[in-house]
Amino acid sequence: MCRSYFTASASGPRIRTCSPDVRPHAGSGGPHHGWPLNGDAWQDQLKAVADNGFRGIAHDRRGHGRSTPVWDGYDFDTFADDLDDLITQLDLRDVTLVAHWTGGGELARYIGRHGTGRIRSAVLLSAIPPLMLQGPGNSEGVPQSVFDGIKKGILAERSQFWKDAAVGFFGADRDGNKVTQGNKDAFWYMAMAETIEGGVACVDAFAATDFHEDLKKFDIPTLVVHGDDDQIVPIDATGRKSAQLIADATLKVYEGGSHGIALVPGDKEKFNKDLLELLRR
Repeated sequence: MCRSYFTASASGPRIRTCSPDVRPHAGSGGPHHGWPLNGDAWQDQLKAVADNGFRGIAHDRRGHGRSTPVWDGYDFDTFADDLDDLITQLDLRDVTLVAHWTGGGELARYIGRHGTGRIRSAVLLSAIPPLMLQGPGNSEGVPQSVFDGIKKGILAERSQFWKDAAVGFFGADRDGNKVTQGNKDAFWYMAMAETIEGGVACVDAFAATDFHEDLKKFDIPTLVVHGDDDQIVPIDATGRKSAQLIADATLKVYEGGSHGIALVPGDKEKFNKDLLELLRR
């Protein structure tokens, strides 16, 4: 059973969280969803950790899923402070933070602003740090024109845009892929629960926010997982560089892995195994 409840952030919105009822646990895991998804994207991982005696807590970021559809605050300082409010109000300790895509920026900025006093370890999955935007010193990044096209697609007709975006997200255009229609339908359903304003504002935030200094403040074991066929967040601009910047990082590259590793059959089981190995350390 997944117990849903809300915590109030200092800046106003209620942040919805979901935690399975489990037996006594050795620690807690806090997964941070990618854009434009919500905490439901972690259901497979929530069950996996609960089945192994850990407590998993997934939240919906402001403007996503069932959290308050606020107009503003779509920047990583605010996301990090929302997360700090959640961790503090629930009095979570000995936590492993697990973050996908945009959630990786939230995790990095949380550590940059609030430290690791309550944090045991971290996982960056297909995550955006240290910087996505292409530019001087980051030739492997994504051109600004790509981000402009994303915003244009959301504003023009977001329902069809999300249907089209699901293909590249999961690598459904690759030969031999194991992506299901259910994967793509779930992506669309969660994306449609994000506000339009939040969707567009988040593009600007995850495109241009620089997390180099945040990553240098990591002093905990960190697992960096990335697919080498990620069509959304290129591994050479992000995952490989993060693993070099974090002092105690382990990089695991999934051969042929897409951006949707935690959801696609085959890859999600592999990821769950790697996650549980980290939690048991």
